[in-house]
Amino acid sequence: MNFPAEDDFHRLLDALTHCVLLHDAQTKAIVWANRAACVALGFSVEELLPLKAHDMTRDDVKYRREIAVDAMDRSILEGPQSYEWCYRSRAGVDMLSEAIATYVPLSGHAVVMVQFRDISAEQAMREKLRRYETRLREYMQDLGEGVAVLTPRGKVSFISESGRRVLGIASDATLGVALDYCTKEDRDRLIAQVRSATRQQSTPAQRYAITRRDGAKRWLRITCRRIDVEDGTLVHFRDISDEVAIEEARRNEARMLEHAGRNNAMGEMATAIAHELSQPLAAVRNFIEGAIQRLAQPNSIDSAIWGLRAADRQAEHAAQIIKSVREFIVKREPVEAEADLREVLADVAYFIQWRAQEEGVTLKIEQWSAPLPVRCERVLIGQVILNLAFNAIEALSGAQSSMPTVTLATTMNGDVAELHVIDNGPGVPDDALERLFDGFSSSKAGGNGIGLSLCKSIVSRHEGRIRAQRAASGGLECRVALPLSHRD
Repeated sequence: MNFPAEDDFHRLLDALTHCVLLHDAQTKAIVWANRAACVALGFSVEELLPLKAHDMTRDDVKYRREIAVDAMDRSILEGPQSYEWCYRSRAGVDMLSEAIATYVPLSGHAVVMVQFRDISAEQAMREKLRRYETRLREYMQDLGEGVAVLTPRGKVSFISESGRRVLGIASDATLGVALDYCTKEDRDRLIAQVRSATRQQSTPAQRYAITRRDGAKRWLRITCRRIDVEDGTLVHFRDISDEVAIEEARRNEARMLEHAGRNNAMGEMATAIAHELSQPLAAVRNFIEGAIQRLAQPNSIDSAIWGLRAADRQAEHAAQIIKSVREFIVKREPVEAEADLREVLADVAYFIQWRAQEEGVTLKIEQWSAPLPVRCERVLIGQVILNLAFNAIEALSGAQSSMPTVTLATTMNGDVAELHVIDNGPGVPDDALERLFDGFSSSKAGGNGIGLSLCKSIVSRHEGRIRAQRAASGGLECRVALPLSHRD
């Protein structure tokens, strides 16, 4: 077998894309360079031979000739040596390089072959990534959120520093399994959310009650997305404990306002209720007195029994009035369910009719011809209707009107169900319409506006809208719009 001649080895080295410089093993002088090195440095082989380190290296303490010479000497005794070096071309362009010095004992004389390649772009990219990482760490330092990567078995393989802080995990503590932080009641839901994650988009956010490593109880909002790294799942979580606490405080406040509002409404209805009860109670007394008188007469048993039965019917009527009032004002936890807005109006129409009769106001009720299904807390929406209707009746009680009228109407408008409360009274000034439902704003003398403010709060909780406008009759029209729960 014929081995390649020296010229052939030169051709092989010239074909390499890596730059190659051959240095004399003793003097470290350049004895040859391949084509890639000549192109990169801008010198021919003949021009390179007399050059020294300072002729082709950046003037920096990190690139002193002694450092390169030391690497070449160590390659003779210890094998190939890798080091970073900055070459400078004839045009003055610096080329940060990864250099490898290898001792090669040739037949004629020993050399050190230095291979190098330009890593300027890689180094710049690494530096850029380091800056990005530092900046990201700074940005996330005080965030109440974090990211983690879960393995297919649910083990936490990575978590951000901010995530450790959210979960109360020390920097040197083990991460464990994701379910370790979740309550027992929520574990199945978290497993289902992680399993439903895809690479295309994050899962819808869900809330979880968690226990931190330090024992503190917190709330997290979590989204998940599958990633290619380790076939894992990226989990983004944020501490929403303050939000949950505010929401709970608002719910408690709303429940208290609801109870206070119902009691307030009952106070306004007291006179009408007393009037309504006086009729059946007076009838009961009359029927019982008549029955007693008939029992004193001969052959009047049947007549007395008829009177007692009539008295019983009137007593039952009075009991129904008291029961309906008690059911309306009793304090209970809110229950949201689907209801027909027309039926909610019908529930409270009885009370409104009492008040209207007492004040000499005509009440008109105009119901929509088809069901108006809305998802609501029935008692709360009933309270809104009562407040608006009582305000309209009170506005008419002192007005100079030949036929004071309040109209309650239900309608459908696109994808919402609407309730209209319209009176033909004096109305309110234009500048008061916009702030009619704000707290402590009232159109009544001596009023504090709490009733209308409560109405706005309740309607907003149901994702609805409430507004006031001048009625066509010259009075006031209050309009409540609630989203329909479905459309046929």
